[in-house]
Amino acid sequence: MAAVETPATTLTVLSVSRQPEDHLALVNALSATDSPLSPDLRWEVESTATVDSAMSLLQKSDIPVVLCERELGLDDWKTLLDRLPQLDRPPFLIVGARSADNSLWAEALNLGAYDVLAKPLEPSEVMRTLHLAWLRWQQVHTAAHSC
Repeated sequence: MAAVETPATTLTVLSVSRQPEDHLALVNALSATDSPLSPDLRWEVESTATVDSAMSLLQKSDIPVVLCERELGLDDWKTLLDRLPQLDRPPFLIVGARSADNSLWAEALNLGAYDVLAKPLEPSEVMRTLHLAWLRWQQVHTAAHSC
């Protein structure tokens, strides 16, 4: 008897950065490893460079996780984090930074970001963090929907 294959689930992560190499690094990190928790889970990357364009994409699509660069020119990750509650099902925001020091970690978590990822991105850490953020996002929105 042949094994039944489970179709892969594809999720989208929104990469917000002014640097094209940041988007490419995320794509490479996600293609370098499978999720050990869900082997049938696949991530695709949408990318944008500004908070306004990120919000426009998020209003049109149900995206569970956003990886936002620490600095975005005139804006930063905090600007995006402040605007996410406008959405019906806000994504979890992960901050990406080359200098992911303790003060950034403390600030990000205290203000409501889900996590911080240090650059250069480590594929297994990226996969683990995105997967856990997605699971938590599902829990939050499933609980909110059932109330």
